[in-house]
Amino acid sequence: MRQLISLITLLLLLVQGRTIYSQPATAPGCSELIGTAKVVCLAEEFKATLSKEQVTLLQLDYEIGNAKRWSNFPQAFARPNRVGLSLGSLNEKQFAAFTALMASVLSNNVANEGLDELIGELAADSYFGEKTGKKEIFGGDHYVIVFLGNPSTKELWELMFGGHHFAFANTYNQGKITGTTPSFRGVEPMTPVAVDAHNYIPLEQERQSFSEVVNSLTDGEKSAAKLVSPMNDILLGPGDDGKFPETKNGVRVGLLTSEQKQKVVTAFTLYINDLAPDIAEPIMSKYMAELNDTYVCYWGSGTMKNPNDYIRLDGPTLWIEYSAQPSRDFPGTTHAHSIWRDRKTDYGGN
Repeated sequence: MRQLISLITLLLLLVQGRTIYSQPATAPGCSELIGTAKVVCLAEEFKATLSKEQVTLLQLDYEIGNAKRWSNFPQAFARPNRVGLSLGSLNEKQFAAFTALMASVLSNNVANEGLDELIGELAADSYFGEKTGKKEIFGGDHYVIVFLGNPSTKELWELMFGGHHFAFANTYNQGKITGTTPSFRGVEPMTPVAVDAHNYIPLEQERQSFSEVVNSLTDGEKSAAKLVSPMNDILLGPGDDGKFPETKNGVRVGLLTSEQKQKVVTAFTLYINDLAPDIAEPIMSKYMAELNDTYVCYWGSGTMKNPNDYIRLDGPTLWIEYSAQPSRDFPGTTHAHSIWRDRKTDYGGN
């Protein structure tokens, strides 16, 4: 298995976004394409770099049971284990093709968001493995990618990627993207992790944004928004598909001021805009149309730093949770668990 740090360094050499980085490799036949056609092209280019044994792990039939095999646990503890091809099995050419594919579905050129956030997640997990002496369990090499169904502009398939503290799921059908959730983000530690003189802090912008939402509320609004009991973790994590509460808790965004509403919009934009602009735009339009009927509830200090600090955005379709979890390995600190779901389009609505 390659050294964990070499994986991150290779990403730095491949990812677009700063003058010290070079453009992600894009196959000549794919560079002129757009949208799903480009994603499919790059998926096939990635697959073409692999051995037969690797393709067997990467390419599986589309089954909803496989789509639900994601977790916020490392692969060694996930039950059931994720399906897919591990990043640690890729050589540099294969990894370049993987990076080009991910660059086509995630936003580029934004610090700690989109593709840059993915790099930060891998860097943080590798740092975690090194500092705890558990590199055989934690680190970027243990993340997996899988195609559920054949990449196609005509058929149903899913591009799925994830590992400890990360889950990404884009579902496509007949050339259109039909779902981008469940989408899990977590990170430990929450302090910056440096790789090649660049600091990554993947979920700090989300933490700050949620804190601003809570602290923009008046005392009366805080009282109405505060949950009656603590939330020890996110409610709709792995294995809790479709368990959306029937009753919405908290304060309806439509009752807030324009300035308060904008803080809510900023918070969920940090999730949607992780995606490439052509994917993010229609999703944002939908959630903006539902903004006034979205609810905010929370528990804890409002800083999103203390153990069990929690916030939820719950709309007609939007669902986002953020929870500050006490650390087992870095005493006195917390780390983030966060989930974005959609009431209608999780797993592409399948």
